[in-house]
Amino acid sequence: MTRFPVRKIVTVLEEIRHDGGPAADVPRRRAAVLAVVRNPFAGHYVENLQPAMEELRPLGTEMAQMLVAALGGTDGIDAYGKAAIVGAAGELEHGALWHNPGGYAMRGLLGESLAIVPSAKKLGGMGARIDVPLGHKDAAYVRSHFDAMEVGLPDAPKPDEILLVLAMACGPRVHARMGGLAARDIAARDGLR
Repeated sequence: MTRFPVRKIVTVLEEIRHDGGPAADVPRRRAAVLAVVRNPFAGHYVENLQPAMEELRPLGTEMAQMLVAALGGTDGIDAYGKAAIVGAAGELEHGALWHNPGGYAMRGLLGESLAIVPSAKKLGGMGARIDVPLGHKDAAYVRSHFDAMEVGLPDAPKPDEILLVLAMACGPRVHARMGGLAARDIAARDGLR
């Protein structure tokens, strides 16, 4: 039995058709899956947290699968990110438990995803929101995919909970025009360019 029982899971799906300019030929889609879990470390200090990451791997896989399903399959998914909000009885480092389970779960489903999975974490009370950073999955320097998706739940996290988030997107910002490396020009295969 896991030390991180899930209280609830919520999926959010957005379709962005324009951002004040002309309508996009293909709307940008973004989705996030949020899971509220009990924080077994709330209220006390534990020196070695790393083994707990392994316990979160099945949840990471489940959430990544839900994201891919919400976006209609892996075709077109080219950006990702993750985040965590730790309830008041926890510490910021408890949010770092999500790095491997969340990031590797998305990479496992999306195939060759070379770029680092952008991440954010913070402490917050019920109703706190967080900007999940998004970046291109194959090259960190693709400016057109720099974005964030704000998420949160009105009833989470409670003091002894963690709100875990995975997010994915299809396509660049609707009106991306800031230059830089274009997704079609990714060549280095080093996760950067």
